[in-house]
Amino acid sequence: MNSVFNFGNPVSLAVVLTVLLIFGIPGGGRLKALGWWPTLLFSMLAGSAYKAAGGPFAIVPDFVGSVIATANGVVPGVTMPALAFSLAIFILFKKLTTKQVGILGIFFWYLAAGAGGSWSYVADSFSNLAANLS
Repeated sequence: MNSVFNFGNPVSLAVVLTVLLIFGIPGGGRLKALGWWPTLLFSMLAGSAYKAAGGPFAIVPDFVGSVIATANGVVPGVTMPALAFSLAIFILFKKLTTKQVGILGIFFWYLAAGAGGSWSYVADSFSNLAANLS
């Protein structure tokens, strides 16, 4: 075994993280609901797993790519680092529910991955973490 959890492939990890976000955000069971920071971290990790998994999970990257293209069409010349930093400011300063943080965390991961520089280091580290967990 080369990883903490031997999921075997990114598809399995994507399924597990999706189930965690769907049932962990609202909580209500024996465990407490996921907090703000764990939700953000798990959603970023889920985004990297979705990208690696492909197949039916490719819907998420395709949708995020469409939103990014639309934003770039509305404000021509806006760069990926500017979009990533703007979304980070929004996430950190706007009062959001954990569901909203979960969705925006996936968006942020794609923006950060495409931004280059220090943003891509964060995205690459999440991709490596996802690869090591699967």
